Amino acid sequence: MSGRRELIVVSNRGPVGYDLDNEGRRIVKRGAGGLVTALRPLVSRHDVTWIASAVTEAEQQLAGGGARAERSADGSRYRLRLVAHEPRSYDLYYNVVANPTLWFVQHGLWELKHAPAVGLEAAWDEGYVPVNAAFAAAVLEELESRPDAVVFFHDYHLYLAPRLVREQRRHAVLGQFVHIPWVGAGGWSGLPPRIVRAVHEAVLANDVLGFHTRRWREAFLASCGELGLSTDGTRVTAHPISVDVAEFEALAESEAVLERERELVATRPERLLLRVDRTDPSKNVVRGLEAFGLLLDRRPELRGRVRMLALLDPSRQSIREYAEYRAAIERAAAGVEFRHPGALELRISDDFPRSVAAYKQFDVLLVNAVMDGLNLVAKEAPLVNTRDGVVVLSENSGAFEELRDWVVPVDPHDLDGHVAALERALELPPAERRRRADAIRAQVRSHDLDAWADAQLAAFDGVSTMRP
Repeated sequence: MSGRRELIVVSNRGPVGYDLDNEGRRIVKRGAGGLVTALRPLVSRHDVTWIASAVTEAEQQLAGGGARAERSADGSRYRLRLVAHEPRSYDLYYNVVANPTLWFVQHGLWELKHAPAVGLEAAWDEGYVPVNAAFAAAVLEELESRPDAVVFFHDYHLYLAPRLVREQRRHAVLGQFVHIPWVGAGGWSGLPPRIVRAVHEAVLANDVLGFHTRRWREAFLASCGELGLSTDGTRVTAHPISVDVAEFEALAESEAVLERERELVATRPERLLLRVDRTDPSKNVVRGLEAFGLLLDRRPELRGRVRMLALLDPSRQSIREYAEYRAAIERAAAGVEFRHPGALELRISDDFPRSVAAYKQFDVLLVNAVMDGLNLVAKEAPLVNTRDGVVVLSENSGAFEELRDWVVPVDPHDLDGHVAALERALELPPAERRRRADAIRAQVRSHDLDAWADAQLAAFDGVSTMRP
């Protein structure tokens, strides 16, 4: 376990958010999302100042007051500093550059991208650059009073900030973890060359740059090579993120989950095929639904015995591509239901207890992302499953590198391959199902979230702060 450190954690959204109720009173909301969950061990075990965007009106009201003292869910103290941005700049940064442009490029989805109403280069200059500069300015102010703190940036929202800090603080210890895939040089070809170079040069200002898998690490090194950039000054690592095992197992036995599990058990089919995702084009939901429909077309004896439950969290509906993909999901589901009434249940809502209840009851879990930095569903669901469920896992998910020996692999672009993978998963004998399920559970328990956090921070040990 790493010793206690002074950390400045920097991400677009923070571990808590603030809003105003109907009477204008400020209310606190715990942060959601995989990134916030993943960073919880840092808050509980280190001296953390967390810098995040002020997005809501309530947060903007607080942004001018400096860092606030906060407590995490387990009672740990930390400081939270909110950074306000000019609204138009933040909109261009988030809704034009970060999501969906960088997200689409790094998930191999560029062909789905619509041309933005504002030119990409203008959005970069007027949105992404100034927002990153505001983050860097906040980091530099914190370093004035905490010069020995390790600065730990997160994800694709903040590619430029490390270089902006490095230019002012040559000896600062800087690191960044990229939670999404990285693509090779060819994958960046849709973007203006100056933006591609700026991204790569800026992240190389970090002393440590982390990815989930060797595949994404190697893609980064290859793209730097194509650009003629040396990586000698940056330690590039690969450590897959994981699950807080004790917390997740406790959640699985909470009353909210047990209530939904009782509802599910009362109506469950002989075999339950599950998918839990966001309505994000990268998750490949449409192809998964189509594959299930084809399975029932081709295997009539499965009709009435196998049902699919698709629990989807609505994602980024203010962005055109995401709204269009949700509509495509609903059309695909309607097509399956028309041919096979009662075979598919589609729910689009934010109901995590229901998802965890379904985790416990699945016989086959389909995780078929076009590309994923990791995919925690592939770890969470087997951890609490009670039926020796089989995981059908995309070869392009980051989790595949770690779990490949115990899953049924699927090429996310191959529709017939999906059907064959689902058939194989349904037909695995009980002893083999148990062997695979036990192996995944053992892997997740021995490589938990604390182990990931320790590995990330250990990479800073021995870092030289004497950059030229």
